[in-house]
Amino acid sequence: MEKQLAALSLEQRVGQLFMVAAKATGAEPGTMEALTKYHAGNVYLSGRSKAGTAPTASVVSSLTGTVSAATTGGLPLFVATDQEGGYVQVLSGPGFSTIPTALVQASSGAAKLRTDAATWGKELRSVGVNVNLAPVLDTVTSPEFAPSNAPIGHFQREYGYDPGNVSLLGNAFADGMKDAGVAPVVKHFPGLGRVVPNTDVSNNVRDTATSQNDPALEPFHTAIKAGTRWVMVSNAYYDKIDPANIAPFSATIMDTMLRADAGFTGIVLSDDLCSAAQLEAWSDADRALNFFGAGGTMLICADPTSIPAMHQAVVQKATADPAFRAKVDAAALTVLRVKAGQ
Repeated sequence: MEKQLAALSLEQRVGQLFMVAAKATGAEPGTMEALTKYHAGNVYLSGRSKAGTAPTASVVSSLTGTVSAATTGGLPLFVATDQEGGYVQVLSGPGFSTIPTALVQASSGAAKLRTDAATWGKELRSVGVNVNLAPVLDTVTSPEFAPSNAPIGHFQREYGYDPGNVSLLGNAFADGMKDAGVAPVVKHFPGLGRVVPNTDVSNNVRDTATSQNDPALEPFHTAIKAGTRWVMVSNAYYDKIDPANIAPFSATIMDTMLRADAGFTGIVLSDDLCSAAQLEAWSDADRALNFFGAGGTMLICADPTSIPAMHQAVVQKATADPAFRAKVDAAALTVLRVKAGQ
């Protein structure tokens, strides 16, 4: 892998650290520019498409067709989407199953859920999607609280109300995806099951309860022990862990809790850092610099027009600051390892 890394320019290394949105119905010019001019190494299908498998496969091939020696150094793209089920299912139509909410999935039990998830994963794989931004491993505290929990419980995205159940069922979904050859992304570390507002549409969203050795971390730790290579970090503040920094800017959450405490060696993925209301206070450049500076591996960006400023800021800082450059290289090496199946 070190040899592969050495063959990439700095601009290409930085490109590997971004996952840019592409409309599931057809990529816009900004997405194509991110992939070609800014060397973005990863893409995810966003929005909603009811077109079915054949048209989706051709959207994916228009994206993967940008891979070349000049763009990604010939490295393949990770192609992701959000195929959780229920209210969060990007791809539907002929050839795609209608996936129920996580709460309904949970009622079928772990064995059947794993089999079902493998079927859903094979549908993704058939169109060229190799990463699913699911399952949700957040533990909502109770059925009574769920309707007030805007990001998760309100949409029945939770697998249950205690960490043991969430761990068993959420990880059954993850295992089914792996069975199909699709990488699951467990989210949203260290958990969104206790917040009230949603970081996508509100700012200063805070979790005042979750601690550094919280029982609600169990589903994530189980996933990491089972070999998951992707963990998505939430956009909330965690007052009992690092009250000064949102999770994607927190070395305590990404380096201490995920790397040191949980022994995670894979891709620490951000939630969307481009369009979420929680990020309004920071410039595009600072969002990227703060995330990679705190130990993040790959940044999700829902707005392709933010990519130029982010990419340029990271390249400039890596050129001027050897310590930051080392972080960029380490993150790029992690992405290359996961791309190679390690």
